Amino acid sequence: MIEIINPGWQSLIVDDGRYGSAAVGVPPSSALDRYACRALHLLTGHEEDTPALEVMGTPFSIKIHHDIICAITGAKVSATLDGRPVRPWTSFRAAANSLLEVQAVTEGFRYYIGFSGTIVMESVMGSFSTNLGCRFGGYRGRAFMAGDRLELREIRNIGRSAIPENEIPVMHPPHKLRIVEGPELSYFTDESVKKLFDITARSVYDVSAETNRTGIRLEGDPLIFREEMERSIISEGILPGTVQIPGSGLPIIMLHERTIGGYARVALVVKADHDRLAHLKPQDYVLFEMVSLKEAETLWETKLKSITSLNSKIRRLS
Repeated sequence: MIEIINPGWQSLIVDDGRYGSAAVGVPPSSALDRYACRALHLLTGHEEDTPALEVMGTPFSIKIHHDIICAITGAKVSATLDGRPVRPWTSFRAAANSLLEVQAVTEGFRYYIGFSGTIVMESVMGSFSTNLGCRFGGYRGRAFMAGDRLELREIRNIGRSAIPENEIPVMHPPHKLRIVEGPELSYFTDESVKKLFDITARSVYDVSAETNRTGIRLEGDPLIFREEMERSIISEGILPGTVQIPGSGLPIIMLHERTIGGYARVALVVKADHDRLAHLKPQDYVLFEMVSLKEAETLWETKLKSITSLNSKIRRLS
């Protein structure tokens, strides 16, 4: 059993996501950093998708009631097990009744915690992920609270291992996000578009405090709509990474909790950069760089190779 002692700002159950139901308004609600989740599963002996804890904020602490292997990936953190430091992106052994505490995040924003046992959780519409808006999936359809308990099954006796340092992504600002043109790019003046997309102009946006799993609001110079253009559109489908522009002119990067939107879609963050969106925290700054569709495809092919080859790069410790 795993007992939540301190849930941090927000902690919940995630997996690879809930797909195939966007037509009825059900979003993926997947882990925001899927590379980190893949690494976590490999460190804890899971070859396939399995429920994991996605945590935002500190202090976070859990009591572990089994002898088990644990790991923390995603954001780099300062963490201890019964007062002894443990390293992120490296699995470690926890004895029954150990206390795992995360005191600070040193790079990135969201981090992931997993175990060499499987969290007992009901699948809803093919996924274990928590949908906070619809209040289903995960742990009772909500974020964790102090005192919540998770049962584990099939606890495996596996060795310790580590992800090599050169396979751990950079998660600190400045966050350069590659983007492709959105369907409503023409709604904005040429000057606005150039300032947003031209990396040499160094147009910088700060991440707003009004940021959550639904979207990342940015602050800076607003984009200017052409006079003849409406400030909104008829609601249409949106994908994770869509950059929407509301009437204020300030970008919102959509994440994994919406399927439609009514704001102009000026751009889309390329899929290869989606994991980085998990680590944009308030007051970080963001730069956009326009790339072609062909470049976006190449970037994703490279990222996919790094994900699929990760198992062969893990260092076995004991």
